Amino acid sequence: MHTKKFIAVNEFCTSHNIDITFISSLHQHGLIEMATTRDTEFKAADQPQHIHKFIPSHYELDINVEGIETISWLLNRMASMQDEIRALRNRLRLYESD
Repeated sequence: MHTKKFIAVNEFCTSHNIDITFISSLHQHGLIEMATTRDTEFKAADQPQHIHKFIPSHYELDINVEGIETISWLLNRMASMQDEIRALRNRLRLYESD
């Protein structure tokens, strides 16, 4: 059975010097997973690594959460397309070796 590990949002925000409302906004837009226990919010510890890219995008580049959502979708789409290209190249190599 796989159990998820969570990190307290207030600790995460303090360690990264960010506002809790930013993390809540990411959760509301479906970009991160959160859970609430006894009035304490937690984020999943195994969140995608690009969550650390969201922070500078928002605070340094002044990109709103909707823009971050779009960027995240585009990055996921690009990764999917790169996987597809890699699979197609591997299939093509089968025919080129003949």
